Amino acid sequence: MTLLALPDPQSPAPPDPKLPNHPAYQQIMAVFAAADAPLRARQVCEAMDLEIAPNNINNTRLKLKRLAERRILVETE
Repeated sequence: MTLLALPDPQSPAPPDPKLPNHPAYQQIMAVFAAADAPLRARQVCEAMDLEIAPNNINNTRLKLKRLAERRILVETE
């Protein structure tokens, strides 16, 4: 048997996504770790004991979008 060429090395795995360095993101991840179903921004606010106000829900929604963009969470809808 004669070796004509070396196989192409496999491309390295992409680096693990990095969680933003802010306590709110760690709280969100703890909420999802304890959840047994997908959660909406309002449910995350409730689980974090935040006041259910439009500003809090929108801020949480933005954080969830950031986590989805970084592929730390998956957006289902």
